[in-house]
Amino acid sequence: MFTRLQRLVCAICLGMFLFLSLPMPAWANAYDKQTLIAADFAGKDLRGSQFNQSNMRNSTFKGANLQGVSFFGTNLTNVDMTGADLTGAAIDNARFSNTNLTNAILVGAFATSTKFNGAIIEGADFTDVLFRKDVQKILCATASGTNPTTGRKTRETLNCP
Repeated sequence: MFTRLQRLVCAICLGMFLFLSLPMPAWANAYDKQTLIAADFAGKDLRGSQFNQSNMRNSTFKGANLQGVSFFGTNLTNVDMTGADLTGAAIDNARFSNTNLTNAILVGAFATSTKFNGAIIEGADFTDVLFRKDVQKILCATASGTNPTTGRKTRETLNCP
């Protein structure tokens, strides 16, 4: 028969085997200060990841889960973020020039000093987003549509006059 110590070792090994065979949750990744031009992150679960001061020009995040992601100072020019969930994201000082944010969710995102020049925002939800008044005015000039997930009208989430 087995000794008490041998049974304990077997139990620990079995427990580790069972733990390691479980599907692991998505871990946050750090892509800080990288050049990731035309990178494909479509449909990815990137919750909590960091892309601070990276060059993401011409990339795609279509349908990606970007909740809590940090894009501080990131170049997101010509990026496709159609249907992406940026809830609670830190996008301060980022460039969203000509970025497609159609049906994106940006609820509670922090966007002070963020540039949205030429961004496509049809159906985007900007509820509780913090940004400057001049940026709000630029966004309101083209705001239209209703977000299919939240059911909120883009103009109302921007508090457009």
